[in-house]
Amino acid sequence: MASIRKEIRIAASADRVWDALRDVGALHTRLVPGFVTDTRMEGKTRVVTFGNGSVAREDIVSIDPAQRRVAWAIVGQQFHHYNGAASVEADPKGGSRFVWTTDLLPDEAAAQVEKMMDSGIAVIKRTLEAAAQAA
Repeated sequence: MASIRKEIRIAASADRVWDALRDVGALHTRLVPGFVTDTRMEGKTRVVTFGNGSVAREDIVSIDPAQRRVAWAIVGQQFHHYNGAASVEADPKGGSRFVWTTDLLPDEAAAQVEKMMDSGIAVIKRTLEAAAQAA
């Protein structure tokens, strides 16, 4: 099973970052605009349309305020197994640290998923830092 971990420092408070992360139905407006062009909730399933046109149905597994962590799973579709999680914590140097992890099968999908995660986390940083500066 492939495991991918991305971590980035964001010049915004952990509270501000968590507020955007936990708003699971607003990926396209609050966290990754452009990278995600639409998000629609169907019960606990998040239907995500990416900028490249692909669509994923993500079951929201957990929104944990104590750990400031959101976890989701993609069941079926192009994966045999897929679980993702993102969390935020205060950075002792200021701002926050954002950590995004994904475990998936088949291993052959890892390169494409990692490329998307690299793009996505860069958008997260830009979006949240711009929002913090505007506040």
